[in-house]
Amino acid sequence: MKFRVERDVLAEAVTWTARTLPNRPPAPVLAGVRIEATAEGVLNLATFDYEVSARSEIPAEVHEAGTVLVSGRLLAEISRALPNKPVDFSVDGSKVTVVCGASRFTLLTMPVEEYPSLPNMPELSGTIAGDVLTEAVNQVTVAASRDDTLPLLTGVRAEIEGEKITLLSTDRYRLALRELTWKPASPSISTVALIRARTLNDVAKSLGAAGDVNIALSNGPGVDLIGFEAGGRHTTSLLVDGDYPPVRRLFPDETPIHAVVARQPLIDAAKRVSLVAERNTPIRLNFSEGQVVLDAGQGDDAQASEALEAVLEGEEISVAFNPQFLLDGLNAIGTDFVRLSFTHPNKPVEFTGQESLDGEDSKVYRYLLVPIRFAN
Repeated sequence: MKFRVERDVLAEAVTWTARTLPNRPPAPVLAGVRIEATAEGVLNLATFDYEVSARSEIPAEVHEAGTVLVSGRLLAEISRALPNKPVDFSVDGSKVTVVCGASRFTLLTMPVEEYPSLPNMPELSGTIAGDVLTEAVNQVTVAASRDDTLPLLTGVRAEIEGEKITLLSTDRYRLALRELTWKPASPSISTVALIRARTLNDVAKSLGAAGDVNIALSNGPGVDLIGFEAGGRHTTSLLVDGDYPPVRRLFPDETPIHAVVARQPLIDAAKRVSLVAERNTPIRLNFSEGQVVLDAGQGDDAQASEALEAVLEGEEISVAFNPQFLLDGLNAIGTDFVRLSFTHPNKPVEFTGQESLDGEDSKVYRYLLVPIRFAN
């Protein structure tokens, strides 16, 4: 096996393909990146850990076709450190030689015959704009659980009905919902998938800027997979198995009280006030006619308060939130103003965005946050 490839192209492809390599691979060969050089002048790089696979295709001058398996992390570090010159790869027995300018590295190969077969991409289900996918993923994954002892809640539920996708996530303290449209391969598609939040985050970061992203779902008997493809890069992931809790019903049907506040000033004030909120202590929001007062700290501890303009409809109300959960929701809403809709001081509060102070709120993105009970 012998080929030449541009240094930047190689470094980017190896880094992207090796990004999902496990820290503790179940088998030594799974720490490798498989490189296949074809006679057509294409390099195929692949990684797989039985859960997530990644494949990248790049052009190369292939002098001798072949396949080799080398340490993925080591190759990624080497390729990023090489000088900006063409890189020559050659395989001799159990060793790979990498030459770039005056730099020369020799790597040991791994037994490529022991490497598992990569899963095939499922059939194309539809296409979505990369920027839309990235925004939606960032908005919903903030509410996904990071506790691996509750694997169901580490996923994002995708409900697909024709041209509409609804994404839902919860960690039991908050709930995020985002609706978006895509171009389905079949207008009658109707399915549900539970996708790992970390997979979606990775796809949004690594493929979202490449234009349209192809999404492929397998929902037949056997292994359930989801695949994403954009710009010559493919990634697949096993879907989370299990029945997601019926969280949609948690959104209130009616909210007799609501307040509207300018979003960025509220974020800035919450950050300042929360500086005195020690770990596990809440930040309080007291809504009255024309204003909201944020405060934190009590007794002999450090204290802070700040007042902002707010429009309140309904009776005065006070709520307390985990500061980080509050900021996560406010940052996820992309509009100039945020509406907080209340049913009761101890019941979950719905956050939605709106473009102007007296406009209508948008239900495209909804963030539901459970308040913290506090003594008056």
